[in-house]
Amino acid sequence: MRGIPAKRIKYSLDIPQRPNVIGTLLVCGQGEVGQLGLGDENERKRPTPVQSVKDVVDICAGGMHSMCLTKNGDIYSFGCNDEGALGHPTTEEGSELVPGKIDLPGKSVKISAGDSHSACLLEDGRVFAWGTFRNSHGAMGLTMNGIERLPIEILPGVKCCDIASGADHLILLACDGKVFTMGSGEQGQLGRISLRSAAGDSRQGKNELLKPAPISISKINRCDGIWATTSCTYLRKYDSTEVFAFGLNNYHQLSLKSAKTKGPPELIINPVETNYKDVKKICGGQHHTLLLTNDGKVYAIGRRDYGRLGLGNLQDDVNELKSIEAFEKLKIIDIACGEAQSFAIAENGTVYAWGMGTNLQLGTGNEEDEEQPVAVVSKSLQDKRVIRVDSGGQHSLFLVSDANHNNNYQKSVEPVVNSTTTNEVTENATVTKVKGRKRKAQ
Repeated sequence: MRGIPAKRIKYSLDIPQRPNVIGTLLVCGQGEVGQLGLGDENERKRPTPVQSVKDVVDICAGGMHSMCLTKNGDIYSFGCNDEGALGHPTTEEGSELVPGKIDLPGKSVKISAGDSHSACLLEDGRVFAWGTFRNSHGAMGLTMNGIERLPIEILPGVKCCDIASGADHLILLACDGKVFTMGSGEQGQLGRISLRSAAGDSRQGKNELLKPAPISISKINRCDGIWATTSCTYLRKYDSTEVFAFGLNNYHQLSLKSAKTKGPPELIINPVETNYKDVKKICGGQHHTLLLTNDGKVYAIGRRDYGRLGLGNLQDDVNELKSIEAFEKLKIIDIACGEAQSFAIAENGTVYAWGMGTNLQLGTGNEEDEEQPVAVVSKSLQDKRVIRVDSGGQHSLFLVSDANHNNNYQKSVEPVVNSTTTNEVTENATVTKVKGRKRKAQ
């Protein structure tokens, strides 16, 4: 007698809804190539409104460019467009200095940006990107056709529910839980090719790098969360607290669970389990990582210079995740990092900054580095609640709403996990950093 097929779990990740809290875009730092969006004004010591773009619901800082998403799903960008990172023509003199709309075949729900590339997720699950990736030899191109100055679909035929950008790599999470990567792999951040292949010396050359391909992880069939830092990638196992990572680990920023790895310990080329648990968000700069847990606590690991960890005056780098004591009595709802600076938003809407301040990117009104979190204060923040923050190499972006607005922003930006039981046997899946014009972080 033939047995009844065992029931299997059919994985499904929903495309997230576009954030629904409308805010005002504020900027600070250096804007020599227009990344502040203020026209010819190229420096702001404290957060200042960008009046030329309205109804903003999300923001994203690239290396030397900026993007914002509006309530109706349009994307505006401004800043350096030398390699197509803005996604729209800037032939008219000065047009890169102010927000310009990107022409897309649909409405967007999420945006991401690296040093010289940008990407977006549309309402129907398509992913578009533009610009270029870079490696130690210079511009690689975004596709095998080279630099893409206008949006191009990245993974035709595959519906995605999340995207994340490192400085020079892009991660895509498909709705079936598969994870795809593309871009530079010199630090192991693609998680699927050897270092020799990452140098472009293999027979397939750049095609292996620029064509998005799935990551194969023996211990994971599906994922439900992805995060990227400058040269690192993090994946959360579906319906689990386990997080795997690969990429640059020269300051222990991956927080690996085991010290035993294949190849150089500072370059992890295959997914390895980490100590990150109960993750709400992971972000990081060139040599440090922040972890935000679901209970609102923040942890730091990595290089100590410039105070980027927020742990005070340290004599040594931090090799294990350490809680930021300044937030012990606060509940943090969001975090962000630039190259060597960090930010956190408390439940009451106050934003805190620490790390490198040389280019005024902390928004504190001076160029001093901050070894511990300090509240960012400005006239434009009075009676306002910060709902989003992001930072590039020498500039930072803030999204603010009225102080009496309930801060439910974070509830609308992550993929929703659905699982259904079915008799169908499903196929097993194979599953910021930047250039600085003044002081360069190390």
